[in-house]
Amino acid sequence: MKLYNAAMPAPNPRRVRMFLAEKGVSVPLVEVAIMKREHKSPEHIARNSLGQLPTLELDDGTMISETVAICRYLESLHPSPPMFGRNALEQAQIDMWARRIEFQVMTPVGMFWRHAHPFTAAVVVPQYKEFGESNRAHYERALAWLDKELAGKTFLNGADYTIADICLLSTVDFATWIGLAIPDNLANVKAWHARASDRPSAQA
Repeated sequence: MKLYNAAMPAPNPRRVRMFLAEKGVSVPLVEVAIMKREHKSPEHIARNSLGQLPTLELDDGTMISETVAICRYLESLHPSPPMFGRNALEQAQIDMWARRIEFQVMTPVGMFWRHAHPFTAAVVVPQYKEFGESNRAHYERALAWLDKELAGKTFLNGADYTIADICLLSTVDFATWIGLAIPDNLANVKAWHARASDRPSAQA
């Protein structure tokens, strides 16, 4: 088994690295340089037809892409500690939170990155910069909603750190890197971010 990986600040490969760190599991990494467009090479397209990272290659050559799908597979091999819930209710709630993070928080970050950031101007043609900039407000509204949802909680689904928190941490850190900071008045989001960032897996 090996994981086709890209270094920081790429948020999606980091999700899987953080998940592996929480599990205490090591998988060989094969570096694919995004800045050199290696993820769009014929070799990588053969692994992942969308030319994206990460991709997990199993021992028999089977490829799995999409971060949550990769992590679900790894969870089946290494169930402790449980990162997708211990019972049907927890599993449903964690799935709910992971989807909410991807749609409500990650979508405006992705739109800002594609359409308003100078790094992507050469590959996203045309860029719609006014639309891209409009996602700054969408992101801040999503975090304001999240701030209310985190009131009285340690992590998104309660006391346990889960795949949903990993999805959120990778998104918020990438957003900060591209210029979308957490507003200072969102105390619950900031406290959650400090707790998540203090975990050793955040360095993965």
